[in-house]
Amino acid sequence: MIKILVTTDFSANSKAAIKFAIKFAEQYPEVSLTFFHSYHILKPTSYSDAKFEAYEKAQKENINKKLEKFVKDVYHTSGIKPTEIHCVCRESVVAHSNIMNYAKQEGFNFISIGTRGAGKIEKLFGTHTSYVISQSSIPVIAVPKTYRSKNIEKVLYASDLIHLDKELDQVIDFAKPIDAKIEVVHFGFPSDIEKKIKLAEEKVKNHADYPVDFHVQPSDFIKSLVDNIEKAVKKNKPSILVMFTDQKVSFFKKMLFSGNTEEFALNTKVPLLVFPK
Repeated sequence: MIKILVTTDFSANSKAAIKFAIKFAEQYPEVSLTFFHSYHILKPTSYSDAKFEAYEKAQKENINKKLEKFVKDVYHTSGIKPTEIHCVCRESVVAHSNIMNYAKQEGFNFISIGTRGAGKIEKLFGTHTSYVISQSSIPVIAVPKTYRSKNIEKVLYASDLIHLDKELDQVIDFAKPIDAKIEVVHFGFPSDIEKKIKLAEEKVKNHADYPVDFHVQPSDFIKSLVDNIEKAVKKNKPSILVMFTDQKVSFFKKMLFSGNTEEFALNTKVPLLVFPK
């Protein structure tokens, strides 16, 4: 059973994460969805402890009802009738820590979270999303607000080839249950291309039980790595892009937000699955 924690802050952007999870659950053999909202209630200075306790209880009940209705509405607009909706609301001052702690505590396999689309770095994913992606020990699926429900048929894995064997195992585990095609893309120095191709061919022999297409190509150094990946996304038209991040050295930021790039140029219609290295 695959368990997905689907987060929402009730914004229009967060509906994308719910839509993706619903479609994911339709396609995968066994999936359990939990819809999660992190909230914080401020205590009015004029309230006594007893009055605030009653107020807090009433607010929590309202938030739970709001979450259930919000999720039901997304199901309805998606044309899907849910058999059961599991909603969880948890109070915390820091939303991203609340999300990660609950996901880890309850043993979730993935966290699905919405993005805000193209914009300045700090606006791209939003504060909570960027923190979750850069710090979560659990794989995160970042779903852009422009996402439209469709089956996952092709996975594009952008690799640095350093830990290809281990990482490819995880990508295959994700793609195999739905028979999704896997394409691996790597950008390198033109002088290293032949060597990298041989390395990739050697690695793929260890995964002969599942077909994987490798594309080792020279990087256009006039453009940023973001632009190179965007070009690969446009060419390959994947259902989802997969990347790995080494959180200890902020690999995700170094890789995606390198140079003077202020805008994240990836096709905002493609969900991004980020595995921790």
